[in-house]
Amino acid sequence: MNNNRSQLVFYDLPYEEEIIRNPYSVKCWMRYIEHKQSGSKSVLNMIYERALKELPGSYKLWYNYLRERRKQVKGKCVTDPAYEEINNCHERALVFMHKMPRIWLDYCQFIVSQCKITRSRRTFDRALRALPITQHSRIWPLYLKFARNLPLPETAIRVYRRYLKLSPENTEEYIDYLRSVGRLDEAAVRLAAVVNDESFVSKEGKSNYQLWHELCDLISQNPDKVTSLNVGAIIRGGLTRFTDQLGKLWCSMADYYIRSGHFEKRVHHRVQTLTSLRVFGIFCNKGYLYYDELNVGYSSSNGRSVLSVLDDIDLELRLARFEQLITRRPLLLNSVLLRQNPHNVHEWHKRVKLYEGNPRQIINTYTEAVQTVDPVKSTGKPHSLWVAFARFYEDNEQLEDARTIFEKATKVNYKVVDDLAAVWCEYGEMELRHENYDQALRILRKATAIPARKAEYFDSSEPVQNRVYKSLKVWSMLADLEESLGTFQSTKAVYDRIIDLRIATPQIIINYAMFLDEHNYFEESFKAYERGIALFKWPNVYDIWNTYLTKFIDRYGGKKLERARDLFEQALDGCPSKFAKTIYLLYAKLEEEYGLARHAMAVYERATQAVETEERLQMFNIYIKRAAEIYGVTHTRAIYQKAIEILSDEHARDMCLRFADMESKLGEIDRARAIYSFCSQMCDPRMTANFWQTWKEFEIRHGNEDTIREMLRIKRSVQATYNTQVNFMSSQMLKATTSATGTKSGVLRPDCINKKYKKIPYWYKKKSKFSVQNLAVNC
Repeated sequence: MNNNRSQLVFYDLPYEEEIIRNPYSVKCWMRYIEHKQSGSKSVLNMIYERALKELPGSYKLWYNYLRERRKQVKGKCVTDPAYEEINNCHERALVFMHKMPRIWLDYCQFIVSQCKITRSRRTFDRALRALPITQHSRIWPLYLKFARNLPLPETAIRVYRRYLKLSPENTEEYIDYLRSVGRLDEAAVRLAAVVNDESFVSKEGKSNYQLWHELCDLISQNPDKVTSLNVGAIIRGGLTRFTDQLGKLWCSMADYYIRSGHFEKRVHHRVQTLTSLRVFGIFCNKGYLYYDELNVGYSSSNGRSVLSVLDDIDLELRLARFEQLITRRPLLLNSVLLRQNPHNVHEWHKRVKLYEGNPRQIINTYTEAVQTVDPVKSTGKPHSLWVAFARFYEDNEQLEDARTIFEKATKVNYKVVDDLAAVWCEYGEMELRHENYDQALRILRKATAIPARKAEYFDSSEPVQNRVYKSLKVWSMLADLEESLGTFQSTKAVYDRIIDLRIATPQIIINYAMFLDEHNYFEESFKAYERGIALFKWPNVYDIWNTYLTKFIDRYGGKKLERARDLFEQALDGCPSKFAKTIYLLYAKLEEEYGLARHAMAVYERATQAVETEERLQMFNIYIKRAAEIYGVTHTRAIYQKAIEILSDEHARDMCLRFADMESKLGEIDRARAIYSFCSQMCDPRMTANFWQTWKEFEIRHGNEDTIREMLRIKRSVQATYNTQVNFMSSQMLKATTSATGTKSGVLRPDCINKKYKKIPYWYKKKSKFSVQNLAVNC
């Protein structure tokens, strides 16, 4: 043992000599301490004490010494005396290291681990007093953690209050703690202060509205615990700030009164001030929830059941109120929509229907509606309110009141003229329903009277009363009444006035002419047609021309043929192809019945060129039929030839078949064969098998072996031609990027056959040989 001690002393001699030479060198002491790390703890502590005696202001020595001492007691019971020795060491260190936050942090953590609450609290307080304010942010997190873990909320609350003086931005953390320990009154006060502080920025990213909503939930759900705040004032303040969240805020107030047992202070009457449909839905649902809570005996905060508090009469009163809320829900909903937009005509009509069976309320509603709705801002047709109001009086046999309403309605400055015109027409129709015919005429004549200050129909700067005299709706009704109730002269004057005002439509012109025709004023009716034709252009004038020409022919027939021809030529001048067919057919019929056949054929000839492409086939069919009836079938050959040249391939193919069939019936077999041969050039055997079958049957009936062989040769030739076209088009697509030239000589172009052969009359092809080679050279 002595040998070991001497050996240890021998190994320590260099360090001791170095310390003797440099007693104030921290490095020398640290090397010596490092050398003794594996030795006895008491020896190591003694060396630390010797070093600190020489260097009491060394942070490095104190920090390592205290850390080593804490390691030595790790795992021991907190009641061990060694803990107190280490506490004393910390106290000695703080005499010199009181400005070092790390020493304070380690000491505070060590004290807390010993579960010494009072001593820990006092140590934290000493640290805060000793350290500068800039170092407090390192102490507070540990202090707050210690305070939150205490079973004494009052201590933690006082610590937090001190902390918030330094860091008010962490108020949310304090509020969460207060709510966790049940101190809801102070939590509500703190939350209210945060909400009212415009400069407060939430560390959790919450908006001011979210904080306000939390406050409302807190005070409404805990009315017995939150006593320091005026709940009504807080929520009303929120109503003015957050107008888009009125429903939730009002429901929070209602919830507060319900939970606090103040049922008579419920705020369902506030529904009369809501302007949002969504808010209304939330608010009414809250009323239903309240009723459910009554049924299940919702417990109030003082532990008594609501049903045990309310007596039977009070309960019945509340249930009656709830039933009234259910019954009035559609009306309340309508009120919300009208407050949202008081100019919504449709909602006013719905409100009247809700009051069905209550005449007084209906009258009040109509009165309020016509006074509230601004025609310029209205949604819907504002005149319909006046009309419905007057109809209500009419249905109740109060005609004088209905007339009063209509008179007032005619003085309203509507947005558009049609609204005022509709009012005048409804006014007149009411008088007609009650057989007051003279009164109806007087009303409409008053509506169409020329005002003192004329204005254009679409001049929005003028009131509608100065523009309604140009309303076609009022004039049309007046014309109908004059025809039924007035004289010929008064009716004619009305129609003339409509035309002079240039508000007539083609139908008005036709009605005027028909009216004159019925009274045997034929020339006057024709003049009316002429005036209408002068007013309108194509295509609007089509109906006028059609009726005019028909009536003229019915009236005069062939007596005034030249005049009729002039009318038709005038009608066809500038006539679009879409409307030409009917006029040409009427013209041709006139010539057939009263004129010359060649003139009729000329008209049909012109018609085949003037009508639309889709109608040409039908026009050629009519042309051929009429020519055959008048001149005979032989005269139709030229027509067939022209049709084949003009029509598309599909229609030309059908025309060729009909042409060949006609020739075969006439015994012209060679002509028919030539037509089949010509038509074959536009008939792909793969697509038009019906044509080739027809030709084959024709050759079987009228041909021989040579003609059948020739037909088959042509079929092969045509099939090869179409194959060549397909291959040619494919090759051209491939060569498009390298060459922009046309086809090579001797190669058949796709469009060559049809164009080439459509221009060759069939009699030139009667005995010619159709081959692909010849076609290629010709093309």
